[in-house]
Amino acid sequence: MAAIGLKGGVQLSESGYSHELFIAGVLGVVLSLLLPLPAFWFVSRIGKLDRTNAGAIAAHYGSVSVVTFVTGVEVFEAVGLAADGFMVAVMALMEAPAILVGIWLARAGTPSRQGNGARDVVEAFSNGSIILLVGSFSIGLAAGREGFSPVAPLFEGGFKGMLCLFLLDMGLVAGRQLLGTRCLTPKLVVSAVVLAVFNGVAGVVFGTFAGLEAGSAAALGILAGSASYIAAPAAVRLAIPTANVGLPLAMSLGVTFPFNIMFGIPAIIAVARWLG
Repeated sequence: MAAIGLKGGVQLSESGYSHELFIAGVLGVVLSLLLPLPAFWFVSRIGKLDRTNAGAIAAHYGSVSVVTFVTGVEVFEAVGLAADGFMVAVMALMEAPAILVGIWLARAGTPSRQGNGARDVVEAFSNGSIILLVGSFSIGLAAGREGFSPVAPLFEGGFKGMLCLFLLDMGLVAGRQLLGTRCLTPKLVVSAVVLAVFNGVAGVVFGTFAGLEAGSAAALGILAGSASYIAAPAAVRLAIPTANVGLPLAMSLGVTFPFNIMFGIPAIIAVARWLG
């Protein structure tokens, strides 16, 4: 996470601020606000879930996965479809809005709506992964290429090996979550895949037609098609204590995450190249 943040900051320091950066940021926030809505409808109608658990899932599927994004960026670079460095900042912007919308959907129409909205925002933005990414991005932006050069061997040379080990560990966690969860029905498994595909394609289409480069449009698709399993569970556990947090976590980590790593990222690349 520190490596991708540093490299993104360095890239932005070299390219400078641009109209494309503003467009990507606005698109990211808009997608984060809107994507929980179809997710809420889908799991309510298809998955037959109550409002509370549907809202919890919507919060996860509008927010983003840092690990999926980092993996996607590495794959993009390997196939010659590099994303702009500012997409790291866009990812940080997309973390909280969806969580707030999901919490609102879960509480709307219920007698108890006494949650602290400010606390929800703080919880989303104070997550360790977001702090690390935003902090390293800021350091890379301030240091530039010259300042990054002395530490580049550490953050570039060993990055891919560490990423492989981390993905292996996440796969083990996902497997344990699936084995330990009894409430993950076939309909919810299908929902986890459908939402990943729908959201991902929507992100690429919106990014492409807004004028983003193919790599950045693909990165926006990866962000939209991912699902949070770090910040969202923590925020939902505090804000919606009656929700079964294990359910959206099993969907996002146990189904959507491996699906995106194996199939979602290649599909996003294909769509971005076709539209571009």
